[in-house]
Amino acid sequence: MNIYPMIKRFFDLTLSITSFVLLWPFFLIIAIIIKLDSKGPVFFKQKRVGKNKKHFYIIKFRTMRIDTPKNQPTHMLSDPDFYITGVGRILRKTSLDELPQLLNIIKNDMSIIGPRPALWNQYDLIDEREKYGANGIIPGLTGWAQINGRDELSIGIKARLDGEYVSRMNFTFDVIIFLKTIFSVYRGVGIKEGKEKKSERKIKKTI
Repeated sequence: MNIYPMIKRFFDLTLSITSFVLLWPFFLIIAIIIKLDSKGPVFFKQKRVGKNKKHFYIIKFRTMRIDTPKNQPTHMLSDPDFYITGVGRILRKTSLDELPQLLNIIKNDMSIIGPRPALWNQYDLIDEREKYGANGIIPGLTGWAQINGRDELSIGIKARLDGEYVSRMNFTFDVIIFLKTIFSVYRGVGIKEGKEKKSERKIKKTI
């Protein structure tokens, strides 16, 4: 019997509740800044795919204008700079917009470590993850694919890395991913905002 999922849940609850209690004044400051910066709610909710493809709503600090197209990954927008707010740019660069997902972890919609939850309409990613059993575990705040390319990865590679996490999941591996996530966030590795322009693709082809 594999007892690691129970151990993992214990650490998820302990760390997320402790972090939430310690950081709530910081949450309040961010909320006030968001309200002063642009019109709209403080939080952004979006339908995502959880364990066994059950849908849930992920919670983030709002970083984009209220007229931003819904249910579309930011890196697929043709002009994301037009929609990202001033404070939103800072929150996204530092990944502080992800902090409210501590509530998702407490609710057991998410874990600290696991495959990042796909949008409900990212059918290609969901289908590809099914091949590797990655839809059968609780998605995470960060994961193996996140520290190995994040938005820069193709669907196939991302799903394969998520499957690799499923097969290797243990305490040591989770700690490694957690520590590497801190390093990746510090460096801003793998963050991609908007579709690549044709001119940029031509430049890459000539290199």
